[in-house]
Amino acid sequence: MENPDACNDRYRPNIPRGQRQPAFGAHAAFWEETRDGITVVVEPKPHWAEDMRVFHLEKREYCRYTDWAANGGHARFYGHIDTSGDDVMMGARVMIAREIADGLWD
Repeated sequence: MENPDACNDRYRPNIPRGQRQPAFGAHAAFWEETRDGITVVVEPKPHWAEDMRVFHLEKREYCRYTDWAANGGHARFYGHIDTSGDDVMMGARVMIAREIADGLWD
């Protein structure tokens, strides 16, 4: 049987210990930041990653969070073939809605 916590971990939010079921591990939610007129979605860092990724909300581009934190809108963004910040947030919302419907949240 597949471990449900191993699939799509990046879409599970950080739920305070008293408000989650024991099956959930420590997960972080995505969040938006705006600097220099550019809005991005910050992807939480998986345990194995060196840095977090930041996705441009309206374009299919991303950069490293350290570059975003240091340079804001002047950070170096790279093209991403299929993901924008809006795509990331929509995926997170769908995953959360599905888990609530399945009764996985208190």
